[in-house]
Amino acid sequence: AMNTFFANNINYPVTALQLGLEGKCYLKFVVRENGEVSNVKIMKGVTDCPECDKEAIRVVKLMPNWKPAMMNGKAVCSYYSLPVHFKL
Repeated sequence: AMNTFFANNINYPVTALQLGLEGKCYLKFVVRENGEVSNVKIMKGVTDCPECDKEAIRVVKLMPNWKPAMMNGKAVCSYYSLPVHFKL
């Protein structure tokens, strides 16, 4: 479902298209107790393409709420790492 969400919502940056830039952007974010995605950060960006990094952050912030992690039957915050591929 997440791959479909990204495919439907990500817009390849125009600058990256013109320059033929490709790469992976590695993001880290928190899934809160209520499933909300927050604190989205770039761990490693696409080389020479800050626009790609911004687009990856934008799409992650658009994601619907997740099912939170559970510990001893109680919802807890958790970190999640996600690679976002930019490929022409």
